[in-house]
Amino acid sequence: MLILAASLALFVYGVTAAMLGTLMPTFHLTDAQNGSVAFAQAIGLVIASVSVGPLIDKRGKKLALLLGLALITIALFTLPHVTADYGLLMAFFLLLGIGGGIVVTGANALASDVSEARRASVMNISNLFFGLGGFATPFIMAHVLGGDPVRLCYLAAVLTAITLLATIATKMPAPRPAGTGSATEEGAVYTRPVLYLLALFLFLYVACEVGVWNWLNKYLIGRGVPGGRALDIVSFGFALGLLFGRLVVSRVLIKVSSLNVTLASSILMAATTYLMLRTADPTVAWIAVFCAGLAMAPVFPTVLAIVGDVFRVRTATAMGFAITCGWIGLAVSSPIIGYIAGRASLGNALLILPAFSVAMIVVNLAIRPLTRSA
Repeated sequence: MLILAASLALFVYGVTAAMLGTLMPTFHLTDAQNGSVAFAQAIGLVIASVSVGPLIDKRGKKLALLLGLALITIALFTLPHVTADYGLLMAFFLLLGIGGGIVVTGANALASDVSEARRASVMNISNLFFGLGGFATPFIMAHVLGGDPVRLCYLAAVLTAITLLATIATKMPAPRPAGTGSATEEGAVYTRPVLYLLALFLFLYVACEVGVWNWLNKYLIGRGVPGGRALDIVSFGFALGLLFGRLVVSRVLIKVSSLNVTLASSILMAATTYLMLRTADPTVAWIAVFCAGLAMAPVFPTVLAIVGDVFRVRTATAMGFAITCGWIGLAVSSPIIGYIAGRASLGNALLILPAFSVAMIVVNLAIRPLTRSA
């Protein structure tokens, strides 16, 4: 039941994570304005994840999940009424980000507690539903709702409300005692260099993943791919790659170390993201995007599993900090992409994806001696 609760919450976040990229062509904003909307959502994610970790450690996961899901429901029901107002659009994507940040931290902390022996495997299974949610949003928009953004928002809001009710009905364990609970004990989490390297790894990774979610649809349309086909490449390509990748890697992680899996992912990310930006053929683009999804699939949950392995006390606090740095990657990358795209081209702007992937390889190699000592 705990895995189910975490999986449903992550499915909802997957739906909302793909929302901006799916709706972006309907906003009729400039690239710089689209980047600002993405920045507002990222700020919401940062605010939520940096503050909710200590709350989860002290008050439990259920309270956090209920709060996050309630905020997402409100934002989605209201969003169709504010799309003509740039300022209000930013405000409600900020609210959507706050709700999403709370849900991601709470759901991953819940999944982390299910099995210490197979933490990485369990967390990849739960995060598989994030990929499913990301697949569902552009697919339903293109093939079920006829491209209607209003109906998409309402449908996502209803799904979130149902998940909220399911969470209310799920019995969750009380917070585990965490030593003295003193400020010194909590501060000790932030004195360990390994936390900052893991956080930097997530910073680079999330910048890459969200860069695909937010900008790939628009990039493909700019390359002459029809709108419906572009949405299919995002859903059947990237989102489906994330989905299958997490399904497969949950078994691989039983025998292969988390650090080796994330190193292989970083190498493959560098190659596949570069390839998807260097082809105008929709079929080749789909293959490259699908492979990029496979490569990215294990990174986020597996890095959080490493955090859970290293930080046995104040786990949610450490996870919240690492996730926060991931959202900072979102906040930094989207405005940069929008700025460069406005002065050069979106294709050149998206080259930060393979560049950040190469940086992930370097950080992974630096993390290894610190995790061994931990």
